[in-house]
Formats: sequence, C-alpha cells, structure tokens
Amino acid sequence: MADTPPQGGDPTGGDAIRTFPFPVELAVGGVGMQVGPMGDDHTWHADAPLHRVHRIDFHVVMLFTGGPVRHMIDFAEYEAAAGDLLWIRPGQVHRFSRTSEYRGTVLTMQPGFLPRSTVEATGLYRYDQPPLLHPGPGQLAALRAALDQLGREYEDTATLPASLHTAVLRHTLTAFLLRLAHLAASSAQASRQRADTTFTLFRDAVEQDFATNHSVSAYADALGYSRRTLVRAVRAATGETPKGFIDKRVILEAKRLLAHTDLPIGRVGAAVGFPDAANFSKFFHLHTGVTPVTFRAELR
Repeated sequence: MADTPPQGGDPTGGDAIRTFPFPVELAVGGVGMQVGPMGDDHTWHADAPLHRVHRIDFHVVMLFTGGPVRHMIDFAEYEAAAGDLLWIRPGQVHRFSRTSEYRGTVLTMQPGFLPRSTVEATGLYRYDQPPLLHPGPGQLAALRAALDQLGREYEDTATLPASLHTAVLRHTLTAFLLRLAHLAASSAQASRQRADTTFTLFRDAVEQDFATNHSVSAYADALGYSRRTLVRAVRAATGETPKGFIDKRVILEAKRLLAHTDLPIGRVGAAVGFPDAANFSKFFHLHTGVTPVTFRAELR
C-alpha cells in the first residue's frame, strides 16, 4: 500500500473515522495513479492504524497472490484467497486485518485521472457491485497480464515525455479497468442469480412449513445456507428480512382463516403455529394494529 498522509478525523488517533487522500506527491511523476507490490513494509501512512476503520477518497484494487485475507469494507467482512481481487471505491470505509498477510499487487487511482467516458464505461462508481471478485483462470491470467503491463508503463519514465507517459498510463489503465468492470458486472449478475435461487427455495419452504416453523435459523439449516446468506438473498428479493417474510405469510393465512371460516380464535392461532391463543392475539395485533376478534368483526 502506498504511503498517504491522513486527512480529517483526529490526527492523534481518536475515535473519528479518518479519511486518507490520494498521495499525488508520492506517485511516480506525480500522476494520479500508483501500482506496486503489497507487503508488510507498505502502509497508507506511518502513523495510520490500518486495523481501525478508515475511509479513502480514491480507488483501490488489490490482486492477491496469497491468502486467506480477511478485509472489512462498508462493515461487511470479506475473505479473499490467492487469485481474488478486492475493489474499494472512494468514500467506502474499510479496515485491514491484523492477522492477515497482504501479498500481491495493489493499484490506487485518483478520481479524475480518467476521462468521464472511461469512468462511465468501466463503472467506477457502481457501488451496487460486489467488492470481492473471483476471476476464473482465463480472466485471472488476462487481468494479471494487464496489471503487469500497467506496472511496467508506470515505472518507465525514461522513454517518453511526461505528457505521453501520462497518456499511455491512462490507456493502459483503461484496458485493465475494462476487464475488471466486465468481471465485476458478471459477478454481480451471478450473485443476483444465486440470491434469486436462494430466495425461491426459501419462499417455497416457507409456503410449505409456515404453519409449524417460524424460525429463520431452522429454514437456513434445512436449506443448507448460513443465516447471513439467507438474510442477503431475501432482502435482495423483497427488501425485507426473512423473519418479516415469514411473519407476513403467517398473518396472511390468519386473515384468510378469520375472514372465511368460523373457527374459534384459538383454533386459528393453532393453525398458524400459535398453540397459545393469547400469544397469537399479541402477534396478530403487533402486525395489524387490531386484535383477531376486531379484524373478524370488521369484515362481517
């Protein structure tokens, strides 16, 4: 990681989230990008506790040659292995792991270094796309080759005038970012498809078992997913939590039974998984604002 002076926050290491600007003065030739090896001898700044949450105002792409590496981005934990990439965008908060060894190549880029058309084509500010990327063998080879070429151009300040050197860097960086953007878009699509499949399986399981099973953990275990994966999939598909989805289905069935049958309230509650009538009434009132008795009376 390149040395970078801190900006904002508490320079003495207080509780404020510190923001680190792009170090133009440390870049070769003062250009708006850097590329080089990661390692223990590189930090954003000598005084920066990188294991604490901090913010950057530039792009960072890390291509790992070792792992696993645990890294927090926007309060979500990611685990990267050799051959994976992490793409951190301006304004995102992140934190380095105390226990992970960061090995590989890191690219940093200042906003404004590339023209607007390239920024749009490469999706530089697509914060909806996943920061952790897993390229296949062919993609990884192409990305490594492009990044190696970018590194050679970055270090070569002798064969071209400064203006041409910067122009070549922009073009070479664009080639790398176009490949990276394609990988990110493909990963996002695959992630959405996985989420769709996860949600579909969860929805079908709830439809079958909601009358007896109201536990998110039980559904996750039965489907073979972690609770976190299930939460992400259901939120992506519906905008709500798995528990909220289950509760809505239970309430819908309770309303149907209250409206279309003459079952006693206790029997209605038992039919949707509440053996205790009082607990059912509390649950129904919490989600509808009325008691089961009032709801039934208003329909008749």
